Amino acid sequence: MTPQAKRARRRGIMMAMRNISVPRVLGRAVLIVAILGLAACSRNNTPELMRLTSGNDGPDEFAIVPSKPLAQPEDFAALPPPTPGGVNRADATPEADVVAALGGRPETVSPSSADGALVRHAGRFGTSATIREDLAAADLEFRQRNNGRFLDRVFNRTVYFDAYEPLELDQHSELDRFRRAGARTPSAPPQFVPEQ
Repeated sequence: MTPQAKRARRRGIMMAMRNISVPRVLGRAVLIVAILGLAACSRNNTPELMRLTSGNDGPDEFAIVPSKPLAQPEDFAALPPPTPGGVNRADATPEADVVAALGGRPETVSPSSADGALVRHAGRFGTSATIREDLAAADLEFRQRNNGRFLDRVFNRTVYFDAYEPLELDQHSELDRFRRAGARTPSAPPQFVPEQ
């Protein structure tokens, strides 16, 4: 076989392969892009950094708190007038119940004047009336900037820890900083040092 015949044969094989493979590859690429486009349209635009899924939409077991049994008062004339939005004698008070079970005084659990003093002290330089809306907008912007790469979203990978890693506090360096400044600090869990 002459070199010219070999080249012609090779050229013919290449042309046949082009005619067969290009439409198949192009068709598959268009199909994949269409599927990914439909998948992108199906979800909402709210970024989700923590991509946890549950197999069912059942009730939250921890949101169910049993109420106290109804009790008849000793004197119906001594009952306080009803207060809409106020507490009821049969309302559950899990924190006070735990304090009472452990031998403490349950009346110390209710909001006291000390809490009001703390709130007043925290707001002594003024508070913003729109703080919730401002924080929600800033959080949405942060989550949109840190929503992960394309394949993270396609494969439903959690990017929460990667997004918030620059904001993470190193507890041991902060403890050392406070101790160097002379502040009294409680003991801390030991720092994990990998074996070498």
